[in-house]
Amino acid sequence: MERWDDMRIFLSVARGESLSGAGRTLRMDPATVGRRIARLEQDLGTPLFAKSPQGYALTEAGGRLLRHAEEAEQAMQAASEAVAGATEGLSGQIRIGAPDGCATFLLPQVCAEIARDNPALELQILSLPRVVNLSKREADMAITVSPPNAGRLSVQKITDYRLHLAATRAYLDAQAPVTGLDALREHPVVGYIPDMVFDKELDYLAEMGLDRVDLASNSVAVQFQWLRQGAGLGIVHDFALPAAPDLVKVLPDRISLTRSFYLVRHADDRRLERMNRFSAALADGLRKEVQRLEGLT
Repeated sequence: MERWDDMRIFLSVARGESLSGAGRTLRMDPATVGRRIARLEQDLGTPLFAKSPQGYALTEAGGRLLRHAEEAEQAMQAASEAVAGATEGLSGQIRIGAPDGCATFLLPQVCAEIARDNPALELQILSLPRVVNLSKREADMAITVSPPNAGRLSVQKITDYRLHLAATRAYLDAQAPVTGLDALREHPVVGYIPDMVFDKELDYLAEMGLDRVDLASNSVAVQFQWLRQGAGLGIVHDFALPAAPDLVKVLPDRISLTRSFYLVRHADDRRLERMNRFSAALADGLRKEVQRLEGLT
């Protein structure tokens, strides 16, 4: 077990690229983490990390060890599942990374339902305005709007979802009628900060031929609140509209976007019954919640 503890510490440093980051994850003093890494390097007779002011980067030997350490991690998790029994409720910690639209309007209710059925399960939602880095184990799995094309990952399409241009009734009543795409240039536009659009599927305004954003944020939640304040026009997820009855679709017959959610996992996790069961419940819950909320609009 001591050698597995060494591998666990090695993995944390490799993923966090620092002793302090690994220490936070492991709940260990960084100095202790450093001593354990030094001892492991001494035992193996080779440096595993190149140390610099920027952090700890894997050496060639460290890169070779990484794959074996990850396989050991998977084996330990599989062994724990086998002992616990697959028929019991899910337990332990699972972290899900997601763009903030999904994290704000879908995941809380879906995860709450799963948690009610599995009271020993500890769920974390990581909401980031960028792609979640699964290779560094920022999360156990991620919801994305584009399927990744690199890395040892398992990708499953969950569902399509729709988006429309929207504004408050009060805003529209106070403005000249929006009769076509050309009229949009006369209104304040709410959207993403252009140079922080982290996925081409989120570049909604470019698809509409708009080249400016008057009120910009990298957060969908902030954009949503701006629109609720009557600040202008912007693209909104249909599944978010029930949370704001004051928002109405604008030019729905002319502007209607369709995107997809994908569930991305570590390829090796497919061997873990616990993760397979949770993933199935999560994907099914998201499909049903999107369908339910879109039906309300």
